[in-house]
Amino acid sequence: MSSILITGASGGIGRACAERFLDAGWTVGLMARRQDKLEEVAAGQDRAVVLPGDVTDPEDVERLFADFAARAGGLNVLFNNAGIFTPAAPIDEISLDDWHRARAVNLDGMFYAARAAFGLMRRQDPQGGRIINNGSISAHAPRDGSVTYTTTKHAVTGLTKTLSLDGRPFDIACGQIDIGNARTELLDGIVERARAAGEEPPPSMDVGLVADAVMNMATLPAEANVQFMTLMATKMPFIGRG
Repeated sequence: MSSILITGASGGIGRACAERFLDAGWTVGLMARRQDKLEEVAAGQDRAVVLPGDVTDPEDVERLFADFAARAGGLNVLFNNAGIFTPAAPIDEISLDDWHRARAVNLDGMFYAARAAFGLMRRQDPQGGRIINNGSISAHAPRDGSVTYTTTKHAVTGLTKTLSLDGRPFDIACGQIDIGNARTELLDGIVERARAAGEEPPPSMDVGLVADAVMNMATLPAEANVQFMTLMATKMPFIGRG
């Protein structure tokens, strides 16, 4: 039976992906800080494994990943998804607390999760697996005032490339999905603020399309890998001068 561990599984993209994999019969590890939300995702699903913990705590990550692999009989895929936004501002108005908070989740947390997954995949029998990092359109091009988020997401691209290279001898593939404006609770808030200000809401797409794309990446044969996928609302101002 195939297994996947998803960080940031309590809402948004992580939850949509968790539900998609559970529907497909996978054993799914649900990791996030909010246990009550994880229990909602897991309700009625005997293949869901609730893993309440914090990706910024390396001891939490190591313990929960090992626990899941023991219960699932191994780890086939990690969807390295957990991330946060901090308030937008020019760099000289960004608090150091916001910088450290963004780095702790978006970069350190990604590193800890990838490190734990890589170690399990390298040592399990049969050896190998797949790591899928959630990058972002911001891994390529910033929005105004997004220095904390954009810097950390550019770093995720370096993590993806290095894992792809270092994983080759151990049959560990790594790819990255860069997502633009999937309709989640987070985007709903942006849409509401735009409408309240009399502005046109940003173009968006169904979050289920992201879940379908992650499933496609996860189910490729070991000989193939989606190195980078950009999945975005068609009319987003990303290509060209916007």
